[in-house]
Amino acid sequence: MESKYRISIFGSARINEGEQEYRDVHEIARRLAEFGFDVVTGGGPGIMRAANAGHQSVASEGRSIGLNIKLPFEQQANIFLDEEKNFARFSRRLDTFMSLSDAIVVAPGGIGTLLELFYTWQLVQVEHICETPIIMFGDIWTGLLDWMRDRVLARGLFDASDMNNIIPLETVDEVVDMIKRIYDDRIKFGEVCINYEKYRLR
Repeated sequence: MESKYRISIFGSARINEGEQEYRDVHEIARRLAEFGFDVVTGGGPGIMRAANAGHQSVASEGRSIGLNIKLPFEQQANIFLDEEKNFARFSRRLDTFMSLSDAIVVAPGGIGTLLELFYTWQLVQVEHICETPIIMFGDIWTGLLDWMRDRVLARGLFDASDMNNIIPLETVDEVVDMIKRIYDDRIKFGEVCINYEKYRLR
């Protein structure tokens, strides 16, 4: 699965095609495909389908990849995949996401999305995947980040510098521009993990 750049997009299986978050993620993935980037999702419905469908809506050198999980409900592979891999366990699936991803976009989602967010954040914190920026897309995450700062960080339960690994953005343009900026810096400088602070907008 060689690619010049690969972005994993996490988000809810329960967001429908008519909802704004679906349309936004579809547009993000479409524009990433125009750069020739791969997009990786959980391969299922909702936000995952939006990302895979958006990617396949234009001719691209990149690929639309789905890492599907066997579940008793919700999860059936969507039809917009160039490559699909199936998993029986979340742990192996998460590690595969981490091994494939150059950047992460966390769209609105529930418990599964939070699992993916915090697993990624933990690995970035301990520098196992230090070149994997985490973009939290949408105002749904504002309260969570405020809570992390005001309640958890305030007690000294993690370092203030760990917040630099999270890049909160609220528009499609911001997300696409940030990913392209980070990609360009990787090409220019060879790494981005030592420069997280420069990407923060607020």
